[in-house]
Amino acid sequence: MSLILAPSMMSADFDALGAETARLDRAGADMFHIDVMDGSFVPNLAMGVQDIACIRRHTKKPVDSHLMMLNPSKYVSLFAKLGVNILYIHPETDHNPYRTLAEIEAHGMAPGIAVNPGVSFETVRELLPLCRYVLCMGVNPGFGGQAFLPHTVPKIKQLVKHGKELGYTLFVDGGVCPEVVEDLRPLGVTGFVLGQSSLFGLGRPYDELIRGYR
Repeated sequence: MSLILAPSMMSADFDALGAETARLDRAGADMFHIDVMDGSFVPNLAMGVQDIACIRRHTKKPVDSHLMMLNPSKYVSLFAKLGVNILYIHPETDHNPYRTLAEIEAHGMAPGIAVNPGVSFETVRELLPLCRYVLCMGVNPGFGGQAFLPHTVPKIKQLVKHGKELGYTLFVDGGVCPEVVEDLRPLGVTGFVLGQSSLFGLGRPYDELIRGYR
């Protein structure tokens, strides 16, 4: 199965975000990954409503938003209005993740959960039938440029197995580099978020780097 590659726009050139989005679109990005952080659930702030609107204006490809924030249910309608296609929540940030995933679906977006390194497979297992996407974190979220945590691989294998049964698409996010893609692709992972270790700031054309993963 062909890979689905999503640039992490938190690592993009914010001096020219619209042009950067268009360049990545032409280079062959399959979708665009937008991290949203509230400074409480994770010790960082990113990205804003204006950033999401800018990216949405410059591509017709799918846009996802990874909500690293408390009480994400309060903002579901906002992200739907911004034109987000896929919305990830962390179940531990929500009082009723079942209801929030259903609300995401009701607003016309694909519901998904993000699974941190310290969250076990068994903790999220019952939510998986409600998901169309699952984002398995290979790092503790909040900052780019971290190295992939190998102890997440057994959980990734479990998520791959259940994804085949339930039909959700699995993405790995955090520390993704060519070696990580090479290791995880044979396990059945088809979605990867590309950040500082794999796409941005490497001094090579985006189209060349994206082709190298195909």
